[in-house]
Amino acid sequence: MTATLLLTNGRIHTMNPAGVIASALAVRDGRIVAVGGDELLELRDGGEWIDLGGRGVVPGLVDAHVHFQHFALSLQNVDLDGAATRAEALARVRAFAGRGDRRERLRGREWLRGRGWSQDAWPDRAFPAAADLDAIVADRPVFLSHKSGHAAWVNSLALRQSGIDATTPDPPGGQIQRGPDGAPTGILFEEAIDLVAGRIPRPTTDEIAAAMRAAQDYCWSVGLTVLHDFDGRDCFRALQLLRERGELGLRVVKNVPVYRLEHALGVGLRSGFGDDWLRIGGVKIFADGALGSRTAAMSAPYEGEPDNVGIVVTDKEEMLERAREAAAGGLSLTVHAIGDRANHDVLDVYELLRREEQPDGGPRLRHRIEHVQVLHPDDVARLAQLDVIASMQPIHATSDMDMADRYWGERARLSYAWRTLWDSGALVVFGSDAPVERIDPLPGIHAAVTRRRADGRPGPDGWYPEQRLTLGQALYAFTGAAALTSGQSAQQGSIAPGKLADLTIFDRDPFAAPADELLSMSIAATMVGGQFRYRRI
Repeated sequence: MTATLLLTNGRIHTMNPAGVIASALAVRDGRIVAVGGDELLELRDGGEWIDLGGRGVVPGLVDAHVHFQHFALSLQNVDLDGAATRAEALARVRAFAGRGDRRERLRGREWLRGRGWSQDAWPDRAFPAAADLDAIVADRPVFLSHKSGHAAWVNSLALRQSGIDATTPDPPGGQIQRGPDGAPTGILFEEAIDLVAGRIPRPTTDEIAAAMRAAQDYCWSVGLTVLHDFDGRDCFRALQLLRERGELGLRVVKNVPVYRLEHALGVGLRSGFGDDWLRIGGVKIFADGALGSRTAAMSAPYEGEPDNVGIVVTDKEEMLERAREAAAGGLSLTVHAIGDRANHDVLDVYELLRREEQPDGGPRLRHRIEHVQVLHPDDVARLAQLDVIASMQPIHATSDMDMADRYWGERARLSYAWRTLWDSGALVVFGSDAPVERIDPLPGIHAAVTRRRADGRPGPDGWYPEQRLTLGQALYAFTGAAALTSGQSAQQGSIAPGKLADLTIFDRDPFAAPADELLSMSIAATMVGGQFRYRRI
């Protein structure tokens, strides 16, 4: 046996149960053929030999929750993330609107789009209004997604073109924010967002594919090899196009939105169908909204808002009905739940579903809850008991901690409770929720092990430090746990002979550095299927 690629003199963290650390590995035909030490030099037969110089290597990093189409297209729109004031957000919109306006109009894209604003980051924490946008962009419709994705800020022209006025009723599961006179303010919550978003011309499959192809470069540069995607049909079509063209360089688990469940069942799709590059995951359902828009469904009112308990997007009865349909067809469930009421309701649904599933004793479907941001104490142990995967995004904790304290009060103690869930026996898997947050895993890993922001807040111990994970646990949540979640642990998730040669190589060994250095680390190389997709060594 010979190797076409040999990596030596590294700190290769295999992420296997024994915690083996090797110094060398060999690759051939897209797979790992050997892991060990200097004895692997015997396998070299004219192939490439790379001295890692002590750099750290882990299995290819996985983002277990991403909206890849939206992330890719967001790179082409105005970025409002990090805008510290309403004035700064408006200045970015004004600057963007002045770029290539005529070109955009000629291409039929008169809509100005953007994302990332958060009123909670502004001094007054007040929602903006259509009038703010009207003052700078009145001649083209404007649609700006909230950082959470659960609210939108639009101008008056967008409202008029969408037929929204004082007489427009709130849609089920959504809300049109209104002023004292009943007129819409320009802020839309949850399902009301689609009243405007549905009017925006959709990009073609080729345009989406082109945006994704470009976005892959960024993903590789931050060490990613696998994505679990939560966008819709257009995204799936574009992914298939890239796969057909041989241009898909990330492995993708594609989840199905619940509004496409009938179609998925009609053609007989099952979880796990596909190949090593593109396969079917579960059916995505929304139980509630989000913290930033204060639409996450809570069992008790938000602090200081006695009439607000959030929004139930899908009630238990409907959720159970759809879950039964999906599970009967071999499709697992993956449910967005942020508030403690939403998580409780989802767990109730899963408990009923588990009683009905696989009466013949066959393998259980891998059901997930996305986000699991705050739990009632009575529900903590239920995820492990029901074999439900906690799909979480550690960067949300440090981004949201001020809001969590402000709106959830003492309930925040069980928010973003990775350690509590880990210790309970639940499988915890990590992602980013990009473009809601940066797709870069390193800030997420840093958040998981420190519970601190990049500037050190809230202090050296972090926010609710009892919820911190070790570096090994955090990396496992980005590797091995993700492979188990998608049923691909035989191929991915650890470094072992026979597995796919998907590797992330850091510029140094993360286990030999202080936790705060995670933010200054960079990716030296990313390998997918034995090919370097990104390389700085």
